[in-house]
Amino acid sequence: MAKDDKNDIAALTFEQALAQLEQIVQRLEKGQVELEDSIAIYERGTALKAHCEAKLRDAEARIEKIVIGPGGQASTAPFDQK
Repeated sequence: MAKDDKNDIAALTFEQALAQLEQIVQRLEKGQVELEDSIAIYERGTALKAHCEAKLRDAEARIEKIVIGPGGQASTAPFDQK
């Protein structure tokens, strides 16, 4: 994948990247894309998927949960995925 493609993807929001990824999946599922084009869009799809996953990890890291302490005091704590 070209460096410009990576920069292009890095500038996308989660929603934009996901929309492009969905379009790629639809094109590949139809099977009407030539082999070389299929490889190129598959590679872009892989990069888009990685970008979306990174955006989700970043969002999860920022989420806090509200916890009630023993004295009834509310506070926040880091989100625990488990």
